[in-house]
Amino acid sequence: MATDVKELMAKVGKIRILTNRLVDDQLSGDYHSTFKGQGVEFDEVRPYVAGDDVRSIDWNVTARTGVPFIKRFSEERELTVLFLVDVSGSQSYGSVRRSKMELAAEVTALLALTAIRNQDKIGLVLFSDRIVKYIPPRKGRQPVMRLVREVLAAEDEATGGTDVAGAIRFLNGVQKRKCVVFLVSDFQCAADDYQKLLRVASRRHDVVCVPVSDPAESELPDVGLAELEDPETGALVLVDTSSKKVRAQFAAVAEAERENLAKFFAKSGIDVVNVSTDKSYAHEIRALFQRRARKR
Repeated sequence: MATDVKELMAKVGKIRILTNRLVDDQLSGDYHSTFKGQGVEFDEVRPYVAGDDVRSIDWNVTARTGVPFIKRFSEERELTVLFLVDVSGSQSYGSVRRSKMELAAEVTALLALTAIRNQDKIGLVLFSDRIVKYIPPRKGRQPVMRLVREVLAAEDEATGGTDVAGAIRFLNGVQKRKCVVFLVSDFQCAADDYQKLLRVASRRHDVVCVPVSDPAESELPDVGLAELEDPETGALVLVDTSSKKVRAQFAAVAEAERENLAKFFAKSGIDVVNVSTDKSYAHEIRALFQRRARKR
């Protein structure tokens, strides 16, 4: 048990070092201009200057002083950022240097550190076919590493299916005000009943989906007869990977699933950051922020 804890903390430490290096002023600035607060709040009054909008005149102060003053408002900047992270059985898979769960932890750390630098609150919902853990939103750097630790720790007990719909229902129950939601999942759901709920949630909250993938999920290697296990159900199937037809069908199904998911996101107007266990993700996150900043 002590060894497990040491290994876990070593992973957390590596992710902290990696993501601290990636969080720079440019990324933080792009984040700030991308995600807006709840609205505006009163800041102060100042003397009226020719050209100011007369609708901003503070008539009470103007009447009291005999000089026109206008109200100044500033953006209510503080945001609540919630990470909905999939810790189902399929997330523990990884054919290269890290599992999808480890990648989810790294992405969560980078986004959370960026949010904390902008004085936002961060919270976490871990889910599989049930809600595994909920950490209410808080400020400060300490919650960031706790979020990472919880995601990594869930990998050892990752079981069950991927119930995105259940995670969204839970989100709606605990978060009444608008917030920023990063939904990190491989979206390997048995049913697509989550899509309607997600589309509705994206109108209420600022939702960004982060599909996590592994290259071996798109292309079967030629290794002869292989017994494959579904990590979410435990079902076993014997596959002849030496067959070109089998490999082609596998790749075609995987491509169709990716295209259908991409079409759903595009049709719903949901922003997406695609990440894979064999690629760097920092560029993808930066590109998302810059795309959104240009739109605004």
